[in-house]
Amino acid sequence: MWEDCPLSTKPQGGIKMKKGKRYLASAEKVDKHKLYTKEEAIALVKETANTNFDSSIEVAMHLNLDTKKADQQLRGAVVLPKGTGKTKKVLVIAKGDAAKAAKEAGADYVGDTDYLEKIQKENWFDFDVMIATPDMMPQLGKIGRILGPKGLMPNPKTGTVTMDTKKAVEEVKKGRVEYRTDSFGNVHALIGKASFTEEDLLANLKTFVTLIVKAKPSVVKGTYVKNISVSSTMGPGIKIDVNSFDF
Repeated sequence: MWEDCPLSTKPQGGIKMKKGKRYLASAEKVDKHKLYTKEEAIALVKETANTNFDSSIEVAMHLNLDTKKADQQLRGAVVLPKGTGKTKKVLVIAKGDAAKAAKEAGADYVGDTDYLEKIQKENWFDFDVMIATPDMMPQLGKIGRILGPKGLMPNPKTGTVTMDTKKAVEEVKKGRVEYRTDSFGNVHALIGKASFTEEDLLANLKTFVTLIVKAKPSVVKGTYVKNISVSSTMGPGIKIDVNSFDF
């Protein structure tokens, strides 16, 4: 994120970073005190995507959750109707029919202990998502300390531990995104690229926000969604009026 900032303005210890010219130009177009409708926010996030490459567009939601409690931790995945604009490499750890199905579905790499050894011995990570069948999890557990910190450990909650490898691979290729609340109750996800149409970005935004709202833990009282914002790569955050969504 520092490509747009002079070297001398990068944060050093407690020193406050100066914003780059492109960021400042984009920020001038955004009223930081205003809550935009979802349609206005999407139009504005495209307008402020001021990079010389196809910027990623992300949504961030701040939720009223106490993530220290297990029943208030959200984690899962969703297939966005318009995809993400990003092609992901998929590694499937499976044997037999599940491995065959994964290959036919378009997995980039399919194997079992051979790939686990490659990861462990060669520090090989030429993939974005790992999918595994339940029977392979004991083997995967042995390198959990390597996969975990990189966010690559398969998990049933995100659909990456399954016998239906065909469906799992197809979903990733179509535009599945994973989400997980951080310690502050924030959840965020990629919803597309600046080159997407406003209609496609809106469709992805509504799909993700609706999913998170439906995932509200029953123990949560009061206002669940505190705020929602969208932003582009190196662009300013644009706050959205929660009431502009039909829940």
